[in-house]
Amino acid sequence: MSTINSNTKIYIRTGRLDDAEAVLAVQNSVISEGEYLITVTEEFNKTPAQQREWIKKLIENDRETLIVAEANGELVGWIVFLCQNRLRLAHTGSFGMMILKNYRGMGIGKMLLKALLEWAERNPLIEKVSLGVFSTNHRAISLYKSMGFVEEGRKIKEIKLNENEYVDDILMYKWV
Repeated sequence: MSTINSNTKIYIRTGRLDDAEAVLAVQNSVISEGEYLITVTEEFNKTPAQQREWIKKLIENDRETLIVAEANGELVGWIVFLCQNRLRLAHTGSFGMMILKNYRGMGIGKMLLKALLEWAERNPLIEKVSLGVFSTNHRAISLYKSMGFVEEGRKIKEIKLNENEYVDDILMYKWV
């Protein structure tokens, strides 16, 4: 457990099946902001039952994980590591992270990412942790670089925000 300030205690732990609704609530909240995610509100309609099934599959897979952050008992963010089902890609996977807006800038993202990297380093099946990030998400890019991630490529104008606005998708990785 970490303390952000005298009123906020953060607890980082492995996600559980009974977190499904809270994980879904965070996901819905972050997607509704529409800023740094490929998924838009209109196309996201996962039910609590589907979320539970997704978490169940993560828990059952030795090469995947879900790690959550609680602030004073409330689930406020999470990070998920997903892998490919291909033999030649079995050593690698990528992550996504979501944190409620009111809890950003407090170090929770760094705590979640640190926990994920520690999990990956202990996991003999994982060698490379990857991610994709909007080129406009400067705070996230700064966090990833501070944790040892390096840019390995860029998909130019990969994400179309509206009729005349595009964003590059920066691909980053770290060997563990």
